[in-house]
Amino acid sequence: MPPSPYSSRRQALRELLRAADLDALLVTDLVNVRYLTGFTGSNAALLVHARDEATTRFGTDGRYVTQSADEVGDLERVIERSSALALAEAAAGLGVRRLGFESDAVTVEAHLALSDAVGAVHLQRAPGLVQQLRLVKDETEIAALRAACAAADSALADLIEAGGLCPGRTEREVALDLENRMRGHGAAGPAFETILAAGANSAIPHHRPTDTELRRGDLVKLDFGALVDGYHSDMTRTVVLGPAADWQRELYALVAASQAAGRAALVPGAAVSRVDAAARDVIVAAGRGAEFLHGLGHGVGLQIHEAPALSASGTGTLASGMAVTVEPGVYLAGRGGVRIEDTLVVRDGEAEVLTRTTRELVEL
Repeated sequence: MPPSPYSSRRQALRELLRAADLDALLVTDLVNVRYLTGFTGSNAALLVHARDEATTRFGTDGRYVTQSADEVGDLERVIERSSALALAEAAAGLGVRRLGFESDAVTVEAHLALSDAVGAVHLQRAPGLVQQLRLVKDETEIAALRAACAAADSALADLIEAGGLCPGRTEREVALDLENRMRGHGAAGPAFETILAAGANSAIPHHRPTDTELRRGDLVKLDFGALVDGYHSDMTRTVVLGPAADWQRELYALVAASQAAGRAALVPGAAVSRVDAAARDVIVAAGRGAEFLHGLGHGVGLQIHEAPALSASGTGTLASGMAVTVEPGVYLAGRGGVRIEDTLVVRDGEAEVLTRTTRELVEL
């Protein structure tokens, strides 16, 4: 039987620990715990030993005895309310001399408590090790992302077919309707608070839905996603209620051309800043650079915003298996805005687009 994705991820982490000259890592960020074990509860910690699985320990409290047995049955468990401290206290007995901790997730007070708990064991800052692994998604993760994107695609198709995007409905009503339709297609819930912005509100990049009514002639921006098996999808589509005006068509065509350039730039080895530039240059050339108000995109996975950041100030390069969004937008204050966004996976050839809803201008 092949190893589970979780044991494979822990093995990859052990290699990083040995390279960093650490005997173990105390994982306390719950997202990272889930990535390494599959555990979905609200209190947990993980001591990953650099030597082998036999000396790796999982900790949680008494509320999760049954759940942890089901989800993390392949690791020895420590059941204590303060599971991180219990694992820190156990470290010396497991042969740990240098213990890494997630300094990007541990508060000052928690660090003081850990320092007391480890005794003679040396605590060493080790931020970002698990996130380094999470940058490149395995096929189990990509399957979950694909399912999350499919739920969002189907929900939007249902909403449009049912006439749910129509004059007279409020932004709040449409946002709630869309979120409920995602649940109907297998999502645990929305991946984030749905952005539903009509008319002049569509020029606000992160507008929160209000009681504003949709009107004929409005640009309507929908930025939403579904949560499936802990993984987040992210998609934005902008439609017009009724026939589009010339300025709306021109704005949409510009953003669509920018988005196509950004998608085409998603190749292994590309600098993330250059991917942003590929899309941004299209908008700058049209004299609209000052109205593209944010970065091009971001990583997506167990969190809705993960590394890498596709932006002018972003660092690093793309690798096959990274899941990212490409979401250029142009926003005309007081008038309206357009954003087009897809979730994609970087591949050795052309990037795989996971969000399948048409990118053509839809006039309802």
